[in-house]
Amino acid sequence: MSKETVRTSELNSFPSIRLIRGQTWLTGILILSLFPNAFAQSDFSAFWKKFRSAVIAADKATVAEMTTFPLSMPYLQKAVKNKEDFVRRYSHIFNGEANASQCFAKAQPRKESARRWDIYCPFKETPDDWENAPIRFVFELTKTGWKFAGLDNINE
Repeated sequence: MSKETVRTSELNSFPSIRLIRGQTWLTGILILSLFPNAFAQSDFSAFWKKFRSAVIAADKATVAEMTTFPLSMPYLQKAVKNKEDFVRRYSHIFNGEANASQCFAKAQPRKESARRWDIYCPFKETPDDWENAPIRFVFELTKTGWKFAGLDNINE
């Protein structure tokens, strides 16, 4: 093979390599744009740490930002419609049947599925009764990341 043939072969392969690199880069960008939750707040433990700290500190604004609306509520209670309604009902949500700030300091999240985690809390009158912890705080993975999605009393 002559030097001229080798040089022509190398030159012809260079654009192919650039094209493949460009296609790979484009594919990566498309994957990230189609699945933004793959990296943005997809880690529940990081979300839980921030949410838990905000509830313990009674930081209503941060907790509201980490909540999806309408927020599902227990049987016979109206859903929380929006942030204003949430702030108004904050005490009832987090210190109604359960003392969430006390519970969240000890509670261990339970993975229900890839898109849902639950936290179970005992009644505030019996804060150490972890065998009977019927107050469920529900967290779901949404298009914008993990969010507090509901409150329930599983006994009702």
